[in-house]
Amino acid sequence: MSIVLAAIFVFSMMSTVVLADLADDISNDPYIDTMNLSEEDPKVALTNIVNSLLAFLGILAVAVVLVGGFKWMTSGGSEEKVTSARQMIVAGIIGLAIVLAAFAIVKFVVDAVV
Repeated sequence: MSIVLAAIFVFSMMSTVVLADLADDISNDPYIDTMNLSEEDPKVALTNIVNSLLAFLGILAVAVVLVGGFKWMTSGGSEEKVTSARQMIVAGIIGLAIVLAAFAIVKFVVDAVV
């Protein structure tokens, strides 16, 4: 049993050497240029993804405010429609404040880390 475990250990160590050598040769691969792969830092890529998500959520919050305003204008004086529209506007403003705070936190953390 110990011989089998020793053999597995030795062969697993050999594969890491091969993979490490393979990783060194990837940067010289001529196909990287033809496939348009980015050599961008993963932190920067993740920051771009988070910023895009926050921008989408900000647009969504503004859309909620606009829909709430439209509902208020077309309520025709109905108290329950006005209340519903007011709740939508407040929810949209709170959502926008949360998105802006999240953007500020992400900016602070990224500047501290990167």
